[in-house]
Amino acid sequence: MNVLTADTIRLHGAATTREEAIAEVGALLVSTGAVTTEYVSAMFARESSVSTYMGNLLAIPHGTNESKEDVIHSAIALVRYDAPLDWGGNPVRFVIGIAGKGDSHLEVLGAIATVFSDMTAVSELLEATSAANILSRLGLDFS
Repeated sequence: MNVLTADTIRLHGAATTREEAIAEVGALLVSTGAVTTEYVSAMFARESSVSTYMGNLLAIPHGTNESKEDVIHSAIALVRYDAPLDWGGNPVRFVIGIAGKGDSHLEVLGAIATVFSDMTAVSELLEATSAANILSRLGLDFS
């Protein structure tokens, strides 16, 4: 099972705040059956204890260690925003929600970290016109 698919990518997020973005990406994880709604609450709890801002326009909200029981299967959801969101004083255009069960999501996280460490690659993601383009640029095009 691929933990990031075209179905879990949104090119034009609706959120305008960090809180709305966490809710939006969390709802996407819930809609795929990957997590319970309690996991989304844990994503907010994690954010209140430590920022999930990673740099280079990226935030990766995820649940707390205590919320692992609310993960049904590993999944990653990606939402891109047309305008930067204020993430504790930092600009964010990509919010990637992570729900990990076991180690099945670690390969995707590694690919995401590699791509987002390169601003040229981030610029290419900003210009992507489809979910398939995003998957391809992340090196996750399994089709």
